[in-house]
Amino acid sequence: MAGGREIKTKIKSVQNTRKVTRALEMVSASKIRKAQDRMKASRPYARAMKQVIGHLAQANSEYRHPYLVEREEIKRVGYIIVSSDRGLAGGLNNNLFRKVLGDVRQWQDKGAGVDVVTIGQKASTFFRRIRVDMLASVTHLGDQPHVDQLVGVIKVMLDAYESGKVDRVYLVYNDFVNTMTQRAAFDQLLPLPPHNHLDTKHDWDYIYEPDAQTVLEHVLTRYIESLVYQAVLENVASEHAARMVAMKAASDNASKLIDTLNLVYNKARQAAITQEISEIVGGAAAV
Repeated sequence: MAGGREIKTKIKSVQNTRKVTRALEMVSASKIRKAQDRMKASRPYARAMKQVIGHLAQANSEYRHPYLVEREEIKRVGYIIVSSDRGLAGGLNNNLFRKVLGDVRQWQDKGAGVDVVTIGQKASTFFRRIRVDMLASVTHLGDQPHVDQLVGVIKVMLDAYESGKVDRVYLVYNDFVNTMTQRAAFDQLLPLPPHNHLDTKHDWDYIYEPDAQTVLEHVLTRYIESLVYQAVLENVASEHAARMVAMKAASDNASKLIDTLNLVYNKARQAAITQEISEIVGGAAAV
Protein backbone atom coordinates (compact mmCIF):
# COMPACT_ATOMS: atom_id res chain seq x y z
CA MET A 1 0.00 0.00 0.00
CA ALA A 2 2.84 2.36 -0.95
CA GLY A 3 0.44 4.62 -2.81
CA GLY A 4 -1.67 5.03 0.32
CA ARG A 5 1.36 6.00 2.40
CA GLU A 6 2.37 8.63 -0.16
CA ILE A 7 -1.13 10.09 -0.14
CA LYS A 8 -1.16 10.20 3.68
CA THR A 9 2.17 12.07 3.57
CA LYS A 10 0.69 14.60 1.14
CA ILE A 11 -2.38 15.08 3.33
CA LYS A 12 -0.17 15.72 6.36
CA SER A 13 1.89 18.23 4.40
CA VAL A 14 -1.18 20.11 3.19
CA GLN A 15 -2.60 20.14 6.73
CA ASN A 16 0.61 21.72 8.02
CA THR A 17 0.43 24.31 5.27
CA ARG A 18 -3.17 25.08 6.19
CA LYS A 19 -2.12 25.68 9.80
CA VAL A 20 0.41 28.27 8.62
CA THR A 21 -2.03 30.06 6.30
CA ARG A 22 -4.71 30.16 9.00
CA ALA A 23 -2.22 31.59 11.49
CA LEU A 24 -1.16 34.28 9.02
CA GLU A 25 -4.80 35.06 8.27
CA MET A 26 -5.59 35.54 11.97
CA VAL A 27 -2.49 37.67 12.55
CA SER A 28 -3.39 40.01 9.67
CA ALA A 29 -7.01 40.13 10.82
CA SER A 30 -5.87 41.26 14.26
CA LYS A 31 -3.48 43.89 12.85
CA ILE A 32 -5.67 45.38 10.15
CA ARG A 33 -7.92 47.23 12.61
CA LYS A 34 -4.99 49.04 14.22
CA ALA A 35 -3.52 49.81 10.79
CA GLN A 36 -6.85 51.32 9.68
CA ASP A 37 -7.05 53.39 12.86
CA ARG A 38 -3.57 54.83 12.29
CA MET A 39 -4.37 55.51 8.65
CA LYS A 40 -7.66 57.27 9.45
CA ALA A 41 -6.08 59.27 12.29
CA SER A 42 -3.52 60.83 9.95
CA ARG A 43 -5.95 61.61 7.12
CA PRO A 44 -7.32 64.88 8.59
CA TYR A 45 -3.80 66.30 8.86
CA ALA A 46 -3.01 65.27 5.28
CA ARG A 47 -6.25 66.86 4.01
CA ALA A 48 -5.57 70.08 5.93
CA MET A 49 -2.05 70.24 4.52
CA LYS A 50 -3.39 69.76 1.00
CA GLN A 51 -5.84 72.61 1.51
CA VAL A 52 -3.16 74.97 2.83
CA ILE A 53 -0.71 74.10 0.06
CA GLY A 54 -3.47 74.49 -2.52
CA HIS A 55 -4.06 78.06 -1.38
CA LEU A 56 -0.33 78.78 -1.30
CA ALA A 57 0.04 77.49 -4.84
CA GLN A 58 -2.73 79.83 -6.06
CA ALA A 59 -1.50 82.88 -4.15
CA ASN A 60 -0.03 85.73 -6.18
CA SER A 61 3.26 85.88 -4.35
CA GLU A 62 6.34 87.60 -5.74
CA TYR A 63 8.38 84.58 -4.68
CA ARG A 64 7.68 81.33 -6.52
CA HIS A 65 9.10 78.29 -4.80
CA PRO A 66 10.78 75.74 -7.15
CA TYR A 67 8.28 73.12 -5.98
CA LEU A 68 5.47 75.19 -7.51
CA VAL A 69 7.04 75.83 -10.93
CA GLU A 70 6.28 73.50 -13.83
CA ARG A 71 9.35 72.85 -15.97
CA GLU A 72 9.08 73.14 -19.73
CA GLU A 73 11.06 70.01 -20.60
CA ILE A 74 10.96 66.73 -18.67
CA LYS A 75 14.38 65.10 -19.03
CA ARG A 76 14.27 62.90 -15.95
CA VAL A 77 11.47 61.52 -13.79
CA GLY A 78 11.66 60.35 -10.18
CA TYR A 79 9.45 57.81 -8.41
CA ILE A 80 8.98 57.27 -4.69
CA ILE A 81 7.62 53.70 -4.59
CA VAL A 82 6.00 52.31 -1.45
CA SER A 83 5.68 48.55 -1.02
CA SER A 84 5.50 45.96 1.76
CA ASP A 85 8.46 44.31 3.45
CA ARG A 86 6.90 40.86 3.43
CA GLY A 87 5.19 38.75 0.80
CA LEU A 88 2.20 36.39 0.95
CA ALA A 89 -0.10 39.31 0.16
CA GLY A 90 -1.56 38.04 -3.09
CA GLY A 91 -0.87 40.26 -6.09
CA LEU A 92 -0.63 43.47 -4.06
CA ASN A 93 2.98 44.31 -4.86
CA ASN A 94 3.13 42.72 -8.30
CA ASN A 95 0.12 44.69 -9.55
CA LEU A 96 1.72 47.90 -8.31
CA PHE A 97 5.09 47.12 -9.91
CA ARG A 98 3.43 46.19 -13.21
CA LYS A 99 1.75 49.59 -13.43
CA VAL A 100 4.95 51.37 -12.46
CA LEU A 101 6.88 49.57 -15.20
CA GLY A 102 4.24 50.57 -17.76
CA ASP A 103 4.58 54.22 -16.74
CA VAL A 104 8.38 53.99 -16.70
CA ARG A 105 8.44 52.58 -20.24
CA GLN A 106 6.30 55.47 -21.48
CA TRP A 107 8.78 58.01 -20.10
CA GLN A 108 11.75 56.05 -21.43
CA ASP A 109 10.16 55.93 -24.88
CA LYS A 110 10.02 59.74 -24.71
CA GLY A 111 13.76 59.80 -23.98
CA ALA A 112 13.47 60.62 -20.29
CA GLY A 113 15.61 58.98 -17.62
CA VAL A 114 14.16 57.42 -14.49
CA ASP A 115 15.32 57.61 -10.87
CA VAL A 116 13.73 55.56 -8.11
CA VAL A 117 13.51 55.77 -4.33
CA THR A 118 12.00 52.66 -2.73
CA ILE A 119 10.25 52.19 0.60
CA GLY A 120 9.82 48.53 1.54
CA GLN A 121 11.86 45.37 0.99
CA LYS A 122 9.81 44.10 -1.96
CA ALA A 123 10.26 47.28 -4.00
CA SER A 124 13.95 47.45 -3.15
CA THR A 125 14.55 43.87 -4.29
CA PHE A 126 12.46 44.23 -7.45
CA PHE A 127 13.83 47.53 -8.77
CA ARG A 128 17.46 46.55 -8.24
CA ARG A 129 16.94 44.20 -11.18
CA ILE A 130 15.33 46.83 -13.42
CA ARG A 131 17.11 49.28 -15.71
CA VAL A 132 16.56 52.33 -13.51
CA ASP A 133 18.78 54.31 -11.15
CA MET A 134 17.97 53.64 -7.48
CA LEU A 135 18.93 56.70 -5.45
CA ALA A 136 17.97 55.42 -1.99
CA SER A 137 15.88 52.85 -0.17
CA VAL A 138 14.52 52.16 3.28
CA THR A 139 13.14 48.84 4.55
CA HIS A 140 11.68 47.15 7.63
CA LEU A 141 9.52 50.05 8.80
CA GLY A 142 7.27 47.70 10.76
CA ASP A 143 3.55 47.97 11.37
CA GLN A 144 3.93 51.36 13.10
CA PRO A 145 6.13 53.46 10.79
CA HIS A 146 7.35 56.91 11.86
CA VAL A 147 8.06 59.97 9.79
CA ASP A 148 11.66 60.00 11.07
CA GLN A 149 12.29 56.76 9.18
CA LEU A 150 11.23 58.37 5.90
CA VAL A 151 12.96 61.76 6.11
CA GLY A 152 16.24 60.47 4.65
CA VAL A 153 14.88 58.96 1.44
CA ILE A 154 12.49 61.88 0.92
CA LYS A 155 15.36 64.37 1.21
CA VAL A 156 17.35 62.45 -1.39
CA MET A 157 14.57 62.91 -3.94
CA LEU A 158 13.93 66.53 -2.94
CA ASP A 159 17.62 67.36 -3.33
CA ALA A 160 17.62 65.73 -6.76
CA TYR A 161 14.63 67.86 -7.78
CA GLU A 162 16.07 71.11 -6.41
CA SER A 163 19.41 70.50 -8.15
CA GLY A 164 17.67 69.94 -11.49
CA LYS A 165 18.61 66.25 -11.78
CA VAL A 166 14.91 65.32 -11.67
CA ASP A 167 12.17 67.36 -13.35
CA ARG A 168 9.09 65.59 -12.00
CA VAL A 169 8.42 63.33 -9.00
CA TYR A 170 5.63 60.79 -8.53
CA LEU A 171 4.50 58.96 -5.40
CA VAL A 172 3.33 55.38 -6.01
CA TYR A 173 1.61 53.25 -3.39
CA ASN A 174 -1.35 50.97 -2.69
CA ASP A 175 -4.40 53.00 -1.72
CA PHE A 176 -6.67 51.33 0.83
CA VAL A 177 -10.27 51.43 -0.40
CA ASN A 178 -11.72 48.68 1.78
CA THR A 179 -10.76 45.23 3.05
CA MET A 180 -11.44 43.61 -0.32
CA THR A 181 -10.14 46.39 -2.58
CA GLN A 182 -6.74 48.06 -2.80
CA ARG A 183 -5.75 50.04 -5.86
CA ALA A 184 -2.42 51.28 -7.19
CA ALA A 185 -2.28 55.07 -6.76
CA PHE A 186 -0.05 57.51 -8.69
CA ASP A 187 0.20 60.99 -7.17
CA GLN A 188 2.31 63.79 -8.63
CA LEU A 189 4.42 65.20 -5.83
CA LEU A 190 6.60 67.72 -7.65
CA PRO A 191 5.89 70.15 -9.04
CA LEU A 192 2.68 70.56 -7.10
CA PRO A 193 -0.27 69.84 -9.41
CA PRO A 194 -2.85 72.63 -9.90
CA HIS A 195 -5.86 72.68 -7.59
CA ASN A 196 -8.71 73.43 -9.96
CA HIS A 197 -11.33 73.40 -7.20
CA LEU A 198 -9.97 76.56 -5.59
CA ASP A 199 -11.28 80.04 -6.35
CA THR A 200 -8.70 81.89 -8.45
CA LYS A 201 -10.74 84.97 -9.39
CA HIS A 202 -9.35 87.14 -6.59
CA ASP A 203 -5.89 88.64 -6.38
CA TRP A 204 -4.70 87.77 -2.87
CA ASP A 205 -1.68 86.54 -0.96
CA TYR A 206 -0.54 85.59 2.52
CA ILE A 207 1.59 87.69 4.82
CA TYR A 208 4.72 85.68 5.54
CA GLU A 209 6.88 85.94 8.65
CA PRO A 210 9.86 86.12 8.48
CA ASP A 211 9.72 85.86 4.65
CA ALA A 212 8.00 83.87 1.93
CA GLN A 213 11.02 81.75 1.02
CA THR A 214 11.65 80.53 4.58
CA VAL A 215 8.00 79.78 5.28
CA LEU A 216 7.34 78.02 1.97
CA GLU A 217 10.52 75.97 2.24
CA HIS A 218 9.43 74.64 5.62
CA VAL A 219 5.73 74.16 4.85
CA LEU A 220 6.21 72.49 1.47
CA THR A 221 8.77 70.08 2.88
CA ARG A 222 6.41 69.12 5.72
CA TYR A 223 3.63 68.75 3.15
CA ILE A 224 5.59 66.27 1.05
CA GLU A 225 6.64 64.32 4.13
CA SER A 226 3.00 64.11 5.24
CA LEU A 227 1.94 62.76 1.83
CA VAL A 228 4.63 60.08 1.82
CA TYR A 229 3.86 59.13 5.43
CA GLN A 230 0.15 58.86 4.64
CA ALA A 231 1.00 56.69 1.62
CA VAL A 232 3.03 54.35 3.85
CA LEU A 233 0.11 54.03 6.30
CA GLU A 234 -2.29 53.33 3.42
CA ASN A 235 0.11 50.69 2.13
CA VAL A 236 0.40 48.99 5.54
CA ALA A 237 -3.38 48.72 5.83
CA SER A 238 -3.56 47.44 2.24
CA GLU A 239 -0.88 44.84 2.98
CA HIS A 240 -2.73 43.36 5.97
CA ALA A 241 -6.04 43.35 4.10
CA ALA A 242 -4.53 41.67 1.04
CA ARG A 243 -2.69 39.10 3.16
CA MET A 244 -5.81 38.28 5.15
CA VAL A 245 -7.82 37.68 1.97
CA ALA A 246 -4.99 35.74 0.28
CA MET A 247 -4.40 33.50 3.30
CA LYS A 248 -8.12 32.81 3.66
CA ALA A 249 -8.25 31.75 0.02
CA ALA A 250 -5.15 29.57 0.56
CA SER A 251 -6.72 27.94 3.63
CA ASP A 252 -9.94 27.23 1.73
CA ASN A 253 -8.00 25.73 -1.18
CA ALA A 254 -5.98 23.60 1.25
CA SER A 255 -9.20 22.28 2.80
CA LYS A 256 -10.55 21.37 -0.64
CA LEU A 257 -7.28 19.64 -1.53
CA ILE A 258 -7.35 17.66 1.74
CA ASP A 259 -10.89 16.47 0.98
CA THR A 260 -9.81 15.41 -2.50
CA LEU A 261 -6.73 13.58 -1.18
CA ASN A 262 -8.82 11.83 1.48
CA LEU A 263 -11.16 10.61 -1.22
CA VAL A 264 -8.23 9.36 -3.30
CA TYR A 265 -6.73 7.69 -0.20
CA ASN A 266 -9.98 5.91 0.64
CA LYS A 267 -10.27 4.65 -2.94
CA ALA A 268 -6.68 3.42 -2.89
CA ARG A 269 -7.22 1.77 0.50
CA GLN A 270 -10.41 0.13 -0.70
CA ALA A 271 -8.66 -1.12 -3.82
CA ALA A 272 -5.81 -2.54 -1.72
CA ILE A 273 -8.24 -4.33 0.63
CA THR A 274 -10.16 -5.74 -2.33
CA GLN A 275 -6.92 -6.99 -3.86
CA GLU A 276 -5.87 -8.68 -0.60
CA ILE A 277 -9.26 -10.38 -0.26
CA SER A 278 -9.03 -11.56 -3.86
CA GLU A 279 -5.56 -12.99 -3.21
CA ILE A 280 -6.79 -14.80 -0.07
CA VAL A 281 -9.82 -16.25 -1.86
CA GLY A 282 -7.67 -17.26 -4.82
CA GLY A 283 -5.17 -18.94 -2.54
CA ALA A 284 -7.90 -20.82 -0.64
CA ALA A 285 -9.45 -21.98 -3.89
CA ALA A 286 -6.10 -23.26 -5.09
CA VAL A 287 -5.72 -25.36 -1.93
